[in-house]
Amino acid sequence: MRDHEPLIDELLGRFRQEIGVDLEKYSNHVYRVFETCLMRDANPENRDKYAIAAVFHDIGIWTDHTIDYLPPSILQAELYLKDTKQEALISEITDMIFWHHKVRPYRGAFSITAETFRKADWTDVSLGVLTFGANRKLLSQLRQQFPNAGFHVFLLQKIGANFFRHPLNPLPMFKK
Repeated sequence: MRDHEPLIDELLGRFRQEIGVDLEKYSNHVYRVFETCLMRDANPENRDKYAIAAVFHDIGIWTDHTIDYLPPSILQAELYLKDTKQEALISEITDMIFWHHKVRPYRGAFSITAETFRKADWTDVSLGVLTFGANRKLLSQLRQQFPNAGFHVFLLQKIGANFFRHPLNPLPMFKK
């Protein structure tokens, strides 16, 4: 595990103002998800894909101030990929983001990366209760290296506030 991934730091830097006081909690979540992806998939061709998806997967919470953040998160990823002439990655990265809260296994065109990313995010959001076979000792070290910093409390507050505004759709980001 590395302390920093240049691509992640650069992308998070683009959203420093939008994320504001939540930067540490979100960046630590991003790093935990990214590193958990690398535990599962050592293919160097997928490293940047995981970094990009990790940064953008929840970014709509801050850019659009919404808990229904998948569409704005996907839009931000698409804009970045077009801006950096990486259009060939749009379908894969957007699938990784769109399906990262899917309850059942992802079975689509990008099964390795999207499923690896889905499992990594679930592992972090569940505080390691769900590991999908990942090494618990490495996950514990990862949580020490990149502490929670209130990320889960932040999520619960956002979800709770959304519940009162939209009681019939309290978790719009979840997919079956």
